Amino acid sequence: MQTSFPSAHDAPALTAHHRGFSVLTEDGEFLTLSATELRERLYTMPCPLVVHAPAFARKLGLQVPGQPSPWLDLLELFAFVYPARTVAPTPRGLALALGVEADRIGQAEADLLPLLVSLLLAELARHKTGPQADFLAALTVRLGQAGWPWAGTVAETLGLHDKLGPKGNLPEDAMQPGDALRIWRILPKWEEVAPRPPPASHPITPAEARARLTTLLGEGAESRAGQADFASVSTAAFEPSTMRGNPAVVLAEAGTGTGKTLGYLAPASVWAERNGGSVWISTYTRHLQRQIEQETHRLFPDDATRRRHVVLRKGRENYLCLLNMEEAVNSAGSRPAGVTIALAMLARWGRATADGDLTGGDLPGWFGDLFGHGNITGVADRRGECIHGACPHYQRCFVEHTIRRAREADLVIANHALVMAQAAYSENAMADDAEEGETDNTPSRYVFDEGHHLADAADSAFSAELSGLEAAELRRWLLGAEGRRSRARGLKRRLDDLVVGLPKLETPLDAALMAARALPAPGWSTRLAEADDLEDEPSPAEPEELLPQADGLFPVVQAAQSEPVLENPTEAFLKLLRQQVLARSQERGRTDHSYGALECDLHPLLPDLAVSGQALARALGRLVEPLRTLAERLHARLQDEAETLDSVTRGRIEAMVRALRRRAITRLDAWIAMLDALEHPEPSGSTPSHIHFLRLDRREKQRMGEQDVGLHRHWLDPTVPFAAVMAMPAQGMLITSATLRDQSDNKTPAPHLSADQDTALSDLSERAWEAAEARTGANHFPAPAIRASLSSPFDYARQTRTFIVNDIDHGSIADLSAAYRTLFQASGGGGLGLFTAISRLRGVYSRIAPALEESGLPLYAQHVDAMDNATLVDIFRTEEHACLLGTDAMRDGVDVPGNALRLVVFERVPWPRPDILHRERRIHLSGGDTTGYDDRIARLKLRQAFGRLIRSQSDRGVFVLLDRRTPSRLLSAFPPGAEVRRMGLADTVREIEAFLPKAL
Repeated sequence: MQTSFPSAHDAPALTAHHRGFSVLTEDGEFLTLSATELRERLYTMPCPLVVHAPAFARKLGLQVPGQPSPWLDLLELFAFVYPARTVAPTPRGLALALGVEADRIGQAEADLLPLLVSLLLAELARHKTGPQADFLAALTVRLGQAGWPWAGTVAETLGLHDKLGPKGNLPEDAMQPGDALRIWRILPKWEEVAPRPPPASHPITPAEARARLTTLLGEGAESRAGQADFASVSTAAFEPSTMRGNPAVVLAEAGTGTGKTLGYLAPASVWAERNGGSVWISTYTRHLQRQIEQETHRLFPDDATRRRHVVLRKGRENYLCLLNMEEAVNSAGSRPAGVTIALAMLARWGRATADGDLTGGDLPGWFGDLFGHGNITGVADRRGECIHGACPHYQRCFVEHTIRRAREADLVIANHALVMAQAAYSENAMADDAEEGETDNTPSRYVFDEGHHLADAADSAFSAELSGLEAAELRRWLLGAEGRRSRARGLKRRLDDLVVGLPKLETPLDAALMAARALPAPGWSTRLAEADDLEDEPSPAEPEELLPQADGLFPVVQAAQSEPVLENPTEAFLKLLRQQVLARSQERGRTDHSYGALECDLHPLLPDLAVSGQALARALGRLVEPLRTLAERLHARLQDEAETLDSVTRGRIEAMVRALRRRAITRLDAWIAMLDALEHPEPSGSTPSHIHFLRLDRREKQRMGEQDVGLHRHWLDPTVPFAAVMAMPAQGMLITSATLRDQSDNKTPAPHLSADQDTALSDLSERAWEAAEARTGANHFPAPAIRASLSSPFDYARQTRTFIVNDIDHGSIADLSAAYRTLFQASGGGGLGLFTAISRLRGVYSRIAPALEESGLPLYAQHVDAMDNATLVDIFRTEEHACLLGTDAMRDGVDVPGNALRLVVFERVPWPRPDILHRERRIHLSGGDTTGYDDRIARLKLRQAFGRLIRSQSDRGVFVLLDRRTPSRLLSAFPPGAEVRRMGLADTVREIEAFLPKAL
């Protein structure tokens, strides 16, 4: 191992603050320098201590350093010492995580960093003789060989210098540096267990749910009105089923602060414990998924016990793939040293992680910013290339571990998309008479938190897209990398020995792989963009005119030289789609056409589009049929060779049948049905079941050739397929949210109202519930939903102030930026800025970040900072005077109690996006009240945004809407007691300063 690494013990330290940069020199001198002064000193300064080197470099106006870093970044050391622990990536966040008292942190000046180093090294020293001592020694040597700047200090702390030979080698009987990265050799294996028996159906009582809630809350917990009532009403979702396909549905609106998470965990845990079954809790955002998992610590304080009873499930693409990790490690020697450092740090994390979750799990969200986002995506299965049982690491696979734990767990915390996919596949598996194990032990009890997003999730889950990217991705999944340098594994490699020597399997496989060449070939995007530049472009040939040497796959196009040229049928179809979009879409005044999306209706078609669609449909039919045959014959092996197949082979076959159906057959069937819509449009004036349209996507900041075009199909009402797939597996469902109903129709009749007025308000309340049932799909189940509403316990008249600023030009980015800067400064930070467009967010950020930094108010932003949303929220929660800008993901599901969030600023009314999909839905689903339909969507989004503000009884906060055009009919979005006042920016600032004096 190299020995010329800098020592952290006497290194200078650097932090940023509003006065400039705090510097503790190597001689102990304490300085405050400007960015210019510090940039000049950096060239002569020894390797300094910093926190979050990429962010620090951006503050200095320097290029973000790569790996190995030229600085000693304390986050890198933290990731080595505490490899599966998240922390806000700031000096203050790091200090709090290491147990430093808040009064010692102060302004987090540079003199804090040496203390943090000493705490980290003291913890590291405890591992000198621990169970992982050999692993840490080998990993440190490998990191030193790659040039990691902390290697020398870590080696000294671990006492390695006495163990190393003259050439820096470890003893022969010790773990070697190269082996330290090969964690797939030493991770624990899962073992198959007997299938879990089906759960019983014993009911639970409201009293039992309340008792469990009391236990969860413990002594001294904040009393929340309505929480116990919520737990009681939730028990109705766990009643025994009385009829197949008719689940009990509870629709419960729980106002912000009700405490609904513990409110449904209480009855869910009682039911699972009593009946020996699993309850699946589904969310829409990763924020809430993590929050729910944290709340289960009250239920199971012991980590080992909680791991047995609670499992967090995500899609396969979120987890570390050990086969990808192995291939990356094996090729690291020919790649830059930074790749080896990243893989070594991933190996350190992989030995400590609870479940291998790369996104939103225990891998810090800033890991990619430090070690390269590409190195994380490179070790995940983002393209569905898993070879399941054929993988040599199958029994150590994190995903397979999680799947098997979920089968035995009491509570499974998932997301709406995964739950819908599971239910849909379970329905198909039962229809195909599949084996019981293939359904992955589909649960019968569900809790859908963030229920207001069910329609959005269903819209995504049950829509179809025949586009260049989707079709090219399917070709890649079937054919592999096609000669390029890539780890892409084609279908032939996945099936491997499952089909070799079996003609009845080899024949359909070969036919499918030949037919897959009808999908877009590599380079299709460039050829698509070049279509406009071709003069005298030949029109597509008639579909019957085929070249014999092409095996009947592609039509002939006559080139100018009279030589026949093969044209890929998918690419030919995409070119015509692109032509129609460009001819009929509106740019809406945009002057920069290099990015964005354009849409147009499918009908009427271009003259040649129907013919091209017919040719493509036939080509896709020649692909899907051999794939269907292959899946059926593979599945038949499970019965025909039941006595000879070993368990691993059976598992591989089952996995491949599932993959063929999910990734290829179902998709191709949908595409063929969509192409049929070209010739059979919906009759004029009828209510369609599906909406078809064309869309051209342009990638931001990319050249024109980097684009995609496709035919899209969405359900008019996406809750129809949601209800259809959930009706069979579900026996009980709780759908809950703080914003199920539109509050404009949710007014409590007052005692002084006349009978007619009282009846009218009752009718409005009934319509509000009916609209909520339509948005969640509850109206599509046979039995009527049980309705419950629990109001928020907060005193909004006392705890909040709400303003609409009426003197800001919403169209001026300069005026908008000035308003955000002024409001954030008035609140002394703690401000969450919400936007309806990423471009305006970035424009405001670039204009106000320097001024806020000078005021001591650090600014962070989604779509700007290279960190995931959870990490940005962690920073915002930790840095009490920070400000955060975000879009939809920050508007929903973010929980920041206390003084860290005291101001929410929304840049404009969140009207629905005026696209084709929305146009058709407002026509057919609004009941003729199109304006009311739009208003309802906007009000619900405003309610969600306002809900971020007050999270506890002691919170105080201000909500500001910077849209003077806000109609009064939208103001019912705000809760009772939240008086809305319209005034100018200067008056709003004075009100904020008077209401939030402690924040200054």
